[in-house]
Amino acid sequence: MSTPKYKRVVLKLSGEALAGDIGYGIDANVIGSLARQIKEVVELGVEVAVVVGGGNIWRGISGTEKGIDRATADYMGMLATVMNSLALQDALERTDVPTRVQTSIEMRQVAEPYIRRRAIRHLEKGRVVIFAAGNGNPFFSTDTTAALRAAEIEAEVILMAKNNVDGVYSADPSKDPTATKYETLTYLEILNKGLGVMDSTATSLCMDNDIPLIVFNISEEGNIRRVVLGEHIGTLVRGSM
Repeated sequence: MSTPKYKRVVLKLSGEALAGDIGYGIDANVIGSLARQIKEVVELGVEVAVVVGGGNIWRGISGTEKGIDRATADYMGMLATVMNSLALQDALERTDVPTRVQTSIEMRQVAEPYIRRRAIRHLEKGRVVIFAAGNGNPFFSTDTTAALRAAEIEAEVILMAKNNVDGVYSADPSKDPTATKYETLTYLEILNKGLGVMDSTATSLCMDNDIPLIVFNISEEGNIRRVVLGEHIGTLVRGSM
C-alpha cells in the first residue's frame, strides 16, 4: 500500500461540483464518484473531513440580488449545504464508509451539532466527518468554514476540489486563452493579485494559521488519492515560498 503524505485533511467541495453537467441540484453519478474517491483515501488510513458548498441549490449572493435580506439569504444557503451533506453522507455509507454530519445550526433530527472534540474523535475512529451549515453565521463563505474547521481540527492541508479546472490560473482559462497556470503560490500573492481562489477572509485565516492549500481538478476520478499520496497536481498555495 502506498504511504499517504497527509494524515488528516479537509476536502472542500463546491456545491456546483455536485451538480455535474446538469448545472443544478445533485447528480447521482457525480456524488457516487466522489464517494468512491473519498473511500479510496479513507482506505489509505487518512482522516477525512469534508466541507460542502450549497451553490447548486442556493447562493446567498444571488438571493440578495433578488431583494432578499442578506442574512436571510445566507441562512438559506446554509440549509442548502445541509442537503448536500446529507446526500454525500448517504452516498458514502452506501459504499460502507462510516460518516457523520455535523451542523453549525442545530437540527438534531438529521445531524449532530458541531462539537470540535467529537469531530476529532470521529476522525480518529476512521469516520468521515462532513461539516454542514457553514460556520453558523451569515456573511461568511464555506471557504472560510473550510479554513476555520481545518485550523480547529489541526488538519495538515485543505484540498480544494474544482470542477473542470486543474489549478489556479492568472485569468479564467475558459475565457482567456493566454491564461497561465501557477504551480505554486503564496497566500499573500493571492491577495495581492486578486486571484479569487477563495475569499479574503478564508485566505487570511489559512495564512495566519499556516495551513497549505492544494487546488486541483475533481472531474478526473482518482485525483483526491493522487493529491493525498503527494503527487504534484494542481496548484499548491502556502504561507511562504
